[in-house]
Amino acid sequence: MQHRLTLLHGDITKLSVEAIVNAANSSLLGGGGVDGAIHRAAGPELVHECRLLGGCKTGQAKLTRGYRLPARAIIHTVGPVWNGGNAREAELLRSCYHASLTLAVQHDLRTIAFPAISCGIYGYPIGAATRIAVRTVIEFLATHMVPEHVTFVCFDTAVYTAYQEVMQEVFSNPPDTQPTHA
Repeated sequence: MQHRLTLLHGDITKLSVEAIVNAANSSLLGGGGVDGAIHRAAGPELVHECRLLGGCKTGQAKLTRGYRLPARAIIHTVGPVWNGGNAREAELLRSCYHASLTLAVQHDLRTIAFPAISCGIYGYPIGAATRIAVRTVIEFLATHMVPEHVTFVCFDTAVYTAYQEVMQEVFSNPPDTQPTHA
């Protein structure tokens, strides 16, 4: 299983994968953090397509073209805002990863990269969020051949370190890591 996972410290907008996941807001029209970076890198055509989608609910995912990105597709998912853990946040965060992976299967997207969903302005505790991310992806990959490879991309060093720790917990030998920026 671990040969299907990679951890990367870098910029998700630079990756040459079939799909990148956007930690979007419910409007899908851009925002801060990774969402803003993806919208800037993809260009104005992305906003136009996103307007046609009618938004997205927390825990769900929608697909657009990648436009000016190296990735051919963007999977937009809306993570939960952290409210102390008693507002179904863990269930909704798991759903973000599962819904994104399901879209990858439906569209035969063989390589996919995830940012740390909900770990920025949405305030999800990084350790808890990374455990959910890694375990949800591993469980999905155990029963699906697609995607063939998943990359967790961390722009922030603290998030990268948290992913390393979780992967060391899950695997006796962690999957490939690339500590330099992409």
